[in-house]
Amino acid sequence: MNHVIAPRAESEEPVYRADFAVGEHSARHLRRILRLYLAGWGLAGVADAAELALSELIANVVRHVPGRRCQTFIFRLPGGEGVRVEVADDCPRLPLVADGDLLDEEGRGLLLVDAVTDKWGVELRQDGGGKAVWFECLAAGQSAKPAAPPAPRP
Repeated sequence: MNHVIAPRAESEEPVYRADFAVGEHSARHLRRILRLYLAGWGLAGVADAAELALSELIANVVRHVPGRRCQTFIFRLPGGEGVRVEVADDCPRLPLVADGDLLDEEGRGLLLVDAVTDKWGVELRQDGGGKAVWFECLAAGQSAKPAAPPAPRP
């Protein structure tokens, strides 16, 4: 189920939330939605990086989460400095950054996320069931600050 939420000023609530089982074509649809929000927020400059990172997180759900069920959240960072995207699922296995060969066809998704985003991480969900993988892309001129990320959604 998709939810569009009216944002409140300086709120940590997502502006967009999707909760469904993802499939092979889900990343394409979520990229489109993300691009629309970024354009509306004047953050089109981070769209390519954010879309690639989102695609990798959705691909991980498709490949590694039984049932392929996840929640996707899109947040505008305070002050409009960038975007935060979270993909949460109920699978207890944490994703791993691959140590494999550079020519391997699989296992490099999180390396790509790390390369194209300003910050990313994995957090256990507050309800104890699963995890949230998140990333932030900052607008040009913003610097990555070591700040505590908002808690993942239950």
